[in-house]
Amino acid sequence: MTPKMAACDASKDGQDSILEPLCFPEQPADGTSAPSLQGPGSELLVCLFCPESVPLQQKDLLLKHLLLEHKLVIADVKLIADLPKYMLYWKGRFLEQPVTDFCSVIKTNSTGPVEKQEDYFLLCDVLPEDRILRERLQQKRLEEVLEQQQAERDDSSFHHVCMFCSEEFTGNRSSLLNHMAREHSFSIGLPDNIVYCKQFLETLQNKLDNLQCLYCEKTFRDKTTLKDHMRKKAHRRINASNHEYDRFYVINYLELGKTWEEVQSEDDRELVDDEDDDWSDWQAHPVSAVCLFCDHQSETMDQIYTHMKEAHGFDLHKLRTELNLRFYQQVKLVNFIRRQIHQSRCYGCQEKFDSREDAVRHIVADGHVMKLPDVSTWNQPQYYFPTYENDALLCTLSDSDEDEGDEVNHGEDVPVIAEDISNLRALKQTSVLNQLLKNRSSSS
Repeated sequence: MTPKMAACDASKDGQDSILEPLCFPEQPADGTSAPSLQGPGSELLVCLFCPESVPLQQKDLLLKHLLLEHKLVIADVKLIADLPKYMLYWKGRFLEQPVTDFCSVIKTNSTGPVEKQEDYFLLCDVLPEDRILRERLQQKRLEEVLEQQQAERDDSSFHHVCMFCSEEFTGNRSSLLNHMAREHSFSIGLPDNIVYCKQFLETLQNKLDNLQCLYCEKTFRDKTTLKDHMRKKAHRRINASNHEYDRFYVINYLELGKTWEEVQSEDDRELVDDEDDDWSDWQAHPVSAVCLFCDHQSETMDQIYTHMKEAHGFDLHKLRTELNLRFYQQVKLVNFIRRQIHQSRCYGCQEKFDSREDAVRHIVADGHVMKLPDVSTWNQPQYYFPTYENDALLCTLSDSDEDEGDEVNHGEDVPVIAEDISNLRALKQTSVLNQLLKNRSSSS
């Protein structure tokens, strides 16, 4: 879910200033226990038997009160999607009928003297009415979350300031989230996976205002020390084990009381014993490839190629065929174009602009989309290394048809370190390491 490397902005003199791989926004990751999906609020939890009530955030006090004063235990409280409504429902039902009609009775010290025996009541989803209530609350909560998420996706009045550079963003929330991921190597996940985005950003901003690292959550004496710590320790990410963040990710609401990790990994053991080998309905995990020229993402490579061709006039397949590009030449070309556009520079004429948007407008308007510089400009070893370390576009490149089985041509494009040690003595005598050792011995 999080970027691993940082990159600095393009320098004023136009020199190549990308020091380390960048990173596209990724899926949020990790989570090891049931998510805490109840947001901070002023809702009250009422006792099922008496006027006692507490704020939602102090639910443990009420659960303790139910146990000690009324001998009642509610099973799997953490799996209840809306605890206040759950409590109100059963408070009403207990006024209509005795508790023994709904709860299992557990007798303590059953073999001891009668005066020392006590009856405790267990309210759980073994009771069909309780199970139906829990499922209905879960379904209602999911509908509310999806409705909220859609409203945020369609909201064009979003306004927020970047917590790292104070740049203001107005319009769709994705512009700010993509900016933080690209420019500051800080990603909280893809915008479409986020809900209650403003509260999420405010939560993170409060931590930074309190000089707290977002990952290790240590507190520092000043902002400069905090900034250096997060950069050097690669802590420009959130702490996935902090379940305060769970309520901001839609996947945590999809199934009753289960985290995204449990939803994705469950039931694999059942598949081992399944003798039905029909894979006709199997679908590959979406790759989320990003366009070379804008922030558009597609779940299949055909879609991203079609988008680049129709929206920007860029046809990578045509370039591959016309220039007879082998696999690693395509890799270097993609990384070259990524880097030039990140630095707000036209890759065709090398003209520098104030922003990436200006550079892309120039590239399209002046017909430079399919205009590549001399091959010596981009066919350089430095472009073996990805500009964005999680660039899914690189994973789908392929050789042209006539080169797919031709390994000899690849040798011209890729430096290969041989493993042949048949002439070991000659290898030792001509080894660079051997010469370095001699130089070191003579200097000492």
